[in-house]
Amino acid sequence: MSKDATVLHVDDVHKSFGGLAALSEINLEVKAGTTHAIIGPNGAGKSTLLNVCIGRIAPDTGAVVFDGSVITGKQPYEINQLGVVRVFQTPEIFPDLTILQNVMVPAFAKRDGAFRLNAMQRLSGQREIREEAEHWLADVGLGGKNDLVAASLSRGDKRRLELAMGLVQHPRLFLLDEPTAGMSRHDTNATIDLLMKIKERGMTKVIIEHDMHVVFSLADRITVLAQGQIIADGTPEEVRGNPKVQEAYLGGTH
Repeated sequence: MSKDATVLHVDDVHKSFGGLAALSEINLEVKAGTTHAIIGPNGAGKSTLLNVCIGRIAPDTGAVVFDGSVITGKQPYEINQLGVVRVFQTPEIFPDLTILQNVMVPAFAKRDGAFRLNAMQRLSGQREIREEAEHWLADVGLGGKNDLVAASLSRGDKRRLELAMGLVQHPRLFLLDEPTAGMSRHDTNATIDLLMKIKERGMTKVIIEHDMHVVFSLADRITVLAQGQIIADGTPEEVRGNPKVQEAYLGGTH
């Protein structure tokens, strides 16, 4: 795929809940190999937009196109199988499993197209999947901790674990919803370093984030939402200097 190719195209998407417009006239393009940040105040519609993109919410009108094919109407697992992987704001892990098992589960599901809990006992015999899970755990800085129970990890390590759970699926489009939410500055900086490493590999990513240090450290392009509408879209420099963004979100302090 060429660098100028459009991986994700959101085409005139509208979504309302009980008469309240959550998304209005959303048109968005994410280019291959870029990190595209979506920012805006609470209630702007950012997470709703991601949920539309992964099939958790159906738009009222409009379409989502991934790699040239309309994915609107597909189930979340079908969209995931196409290569769209999402990391949620609150880490969604298996707290009672080891961190190695946590990464093996999505790797197994990606290979087989589905994962059934009654297949858990089969994980121990999956040498290839185990080795790949160990690779990604080492890659995110959790090497040597394979047998720790996931519930015992710090918030920062839980976030790193969930990143490994996403990366093991080899995403063609990686969607990250507030990857540094609730982190200390130390953990935030470590996560920025990790995401920079992923960026250097050319992986296409969409990031929702409130921390402007994270956004301006990582983003190639930024889309700004306010009250369910796009009020700005451009390079970090263009967005930083946009008066509408200063008024609606940045408050003239960034």
